[in-house]
Amino acid sequence: MASIFTKIIQGEIPCYKVAETDSFFAFLDINPNAKGHTLCVPKNEVDKIFDLSETEYLALMQFSRNVALAIEKVIPCERVGMAVVGLEVPHVHVHLVPLNTLNDITFLNKTKVTPEEFEMIASKINAAFTAL
Repeated sequence: MASIFTKIIQGEIPCYKVAETDSFFAFLDINPNAKGHTLCVPKNEVDKIFDLSETEYLALMQFSRNVALAIEKVIPCERVGMAVVGLEVPHVHVHLVPLNTLNDITFLNKTKVTPEEFEMIASKINAAFTAL
């Protein structure tokens, strides 16, 4: 059975897409720790990050880096934090979270974002990503 992320990638479930390549897909987390919280996933559905081939793992990190650089350009924050937890969805995903405090990365504090804000944030990150 396809994961929720595979369904998002295939367009079966809507998302706020911020970046896409032939192998990877990035979209805003709908239950974000902070505005701009983004998930980067491989299009190839793999459950655990260390089960990726070395090539795919390194490519995911490069893609995530580029998305993080785009986030930093448009979201006011001290830095972008990265976490790979992998317990919620059985599909590798890298969390990129704009950070101003340590609480922003705890996954306990969530931020409310309106659909209009999601659209604006996704558009700005996409523009910055495309410009890299």
